[in-house]
Amino acid sequence: MRQIGSLLVFFGIFAIVLDFLNRVPTLLIWIYNWGDGVAWGIKIALVVVGGALWLMGSPSSEEAGEE
Repeated sequence: MRQIGSLLVFFGIFAIVLDFLNRVPTLLIWIYNWGDGVAWGIKIALVVVGGALWLMGSPSSEEAGEE
């Protein structure tokens, strides 16, 4: 779960940064069909859902051994 969450957060932040540079990731070009407001909502949702998945994910065996 943590890997999926990390990936979602990465893509969300990556899309937000590229939006400020007036670039659109090819993978996320479809979100602009509904306008900028919806596109921002989807990008923010990627970061929030990814962060939630990362927090809810069980720690890996390496992290469990350190505690």
